[in-house]
Amino acid sequence: MNIATSPLRPGTAPALPAPLAPGAPGATGNETLPILRQYLRIAIRWRYVILGAAAACFLLGLIVTLLMTPQYTATSTIEIARESSQVTDFQGVERETSIADQEFYQTQYGLLQSRVLAERVATQLRLIDDRAFFERFGADFDDPAFREANGRFTAAGRPARQRMAGEILLDNLGIAPSRLSRLVEINFTSADAAFSARVANAWAENFIQTNLERKVQATSYGRDLLQRELAQAKQRLDESQRQLVSYAEQQRIINLPSQGAGENATGERSIVADELASLNAALSEATAERIAAEARFRGAARGGRSSEALRNQAINSLRQRRAELAAEYQRLMVQFEPNYPPARAIQSQIDQLDRSIASEEGRVSGSVEAEYRQAAERENALRARVEGLKSNYLDLRRRSIQYNIYQQEVDTNRALYDGLLQRFKEIGVAGGVGVNNISVVDPANVPQRPSSPRLLINLALALLVGLAIGGGLAFALEQMDEAIADPAEVERRLGLPLLGSVPKVEGIAPRDALLDRKSELVDAYLAIQTSLGFTTEHGVPRSLAVTSTRPAEGKSTTALSIATMLARAQRKVILVDGDMRSPSVHHLGGVDHDRGLSNFLAGQDDIAPLTFYMEDLGFTAMSAGPIPPNAAELLTGHRLALLIARLLESYDHVVIDSPPVMGLADAPLIASRVEGVIYAVESHGIRSSMVKTALQRLAGANAHILGGVLTKFEARRGHSGYGYEYGYDYGRTKADKAR
Repeated sequence: MNIATSPLRPGTAPALPAPLAPGAPGATGNETLPILRQYLRIAIRWRYVILGAAAACFLLGLIVTLLMTPQYTATSTIEIARESSQVTDFQGVERETSIADQEFYQTQYGLLQSRVLAERVATQLRLIDDRAFFERFGADFDDPAFREANGRFTAAGRPARQRMAGEILLDNLGIAPSRLSRLVEINFTSADAAFSARVANAWAENFIQTNLERKVQATSYGRDLLQRELAQAKQRLDESQRQLVSYAEQQRIINLPSQGAGENATGERSIVADELASLNAALSEATAERIAAEARFRGAARGGRSSEALRNQAINSLRQRRAELAAEYQRLMVQFEPNYPPARAIQSQIDQLDRSIASEEGRVSGSVEAEYRQAAERENALRARVEGLKSNYLDLRRRSIQYNIYQQEVDTNRALYDGLLQRFKEIGVAGGVGVNNISVVDPANVPQRPSSPRLLINLALALLVGLAIGGGLAFALEQMDEAIADPAEVERRLGLPLLGSVPKVEGIAPRDALLDRKSELVDAYLAIQTSLGFTTEHGVPRSLAVTSTRPAEGKSTTALSIATMLARAQRKVILVDGDMRSPSVHHLGGVDHDRGLSNFLAGQDDIAPLTFYMEDLGFTAMSAGPIPPNAAELLTGHRLALLIARLLESYDHVVIDSPPVMGLADAPLIASRVEGVIYAVESHGIRSSMVKTALQRLAGANAHILGGVLTKFEARRGHSGYGYEYGYDYGRTKADKAR
């Protein structure tokens, strides 16, 4: 990895910026991982936890399923109609429900799950005193309600057992309305298939019966109410009729029943009105007769022949005889004189006939006059009678105003009474018919296969639950785990540039691994050396210290390896053991630590006796020297800076194996005197919070941290997808790997 930092002069120590939060924008070389990759990383890292939880839940689900008692579910389907199918042609007593069908059906669903209905079913099926029923559903027989006398439950506990039986039925009942339909499924589940079918069918039947009973109760209530109203209406009708009759008797008002639509809307007519109508009709007839008689009389008075004379048979016979005689007389006059005896005889007959005709016409004229007089007198008499009846009728109308008021009250009371009476009869018929809007569509059959447990479904659910639990545990562990698992986390969690990662070497000492030019350790530290070459403008810093948060994180191995890699690059290198509390470099050279760094810090100026050469690794080393009473006091002076300056006169690079940071002041003191600090972080071995605290201490000492090295890294324990381990074995044969 190429890490570029600002150039530094030897001896300078710039401050370390505060570590950035994981995934925070602005972290050096860090990019926030996509959310799916983060989840995938967590799942792969904690895959064994997730798989273990899933396997445990799967096994638990299998065991629980096999131990479960088979349950059988019987289903009865009913239809709940929105409107009742009426047998009669009149409306029910109950008020029509509003158009909000949802409210209506939700009410019906609630009634299907009512406690009263459950207890009714328990009573009908005789479950209240059935010991096997309560045993089947695991009832607590220590309850006082289950006390027995003579081998039977006592009657005193019957109400409590009825309540318990209803609760048991409700707990195992399921109501499932079919979407967008009026069908409702009644499901009951128990360990007995036949019993489940009995309960489901009994539930549907009792729901229909309770629905009918509610309607009957509503009808009975309405009938009682109407009966009271009917008695009151009858009393008001009787009182109004008595009042009407009393007033008619006082006012002498006599009305006859009407045979049609008369002048009164009450259906009655008065005698005066009938008589007035009759006389008025007779008056009209008499007036017509008088006018006709007067016309005949006027015609006769003018001397003309009246129509009566013209129609008179006797006059017409006389006139015909006279005409015949007149014709005979005219014939004789043609031949004879008027004195001719036969002529005179005919003339005498004609004269006699004229007198007879005149006498008969006079008699007819007298008769016409008499008829006219009689018609006029009859008309006048009728007119006088009609005028008198008019006065009586007007007086009757004045007296009938109050009578009509009483009559209207009677009619109103009678109409109300008749309506209530008719309604009362209809309610009686409706109560007897029993209108119902609920019907059974499919009765419950005895189920042939258990509805639960379902092995495959339960195992699938158990597996899903296990995966969910495992995922939750993985996230919880991820949040609690502060270990650095991957090289990328050095930069993301700590904000340190990553110089490289060092694989964990087992079964071989680090020094022996460094002597093998093809070992994974050599490849890793060559990569770190390459990264160090980009940390300053002049390449690898001339003076550098290697430290860590706590002991045994691989800092000494890192210091040894960097010194070895630099020496192999034809550089003069000296490795200084700066850990005067727990020295380790002298073990690598096979010498003791009687002479070393502590001697120089204590005042000895000759450096050569304090060093020893490591021939196999190709560099010079300086042990820690005798362990001083307080190493920090020796490091606080200027002797360490003087030592580094003098060593740089003879060597190209000074590598100091520094003590750990936490709990000691040595590391910050050493870090402030070198050009740069390499920070070793143990993979899967140190919490990131502790590392951050240690880095803050170094930053407080104005140390320049070049970057971090992830030590003891195991690719198989890290997060997949990063490819940090591929280069360690590249080009090596199986024989090389086996060495």
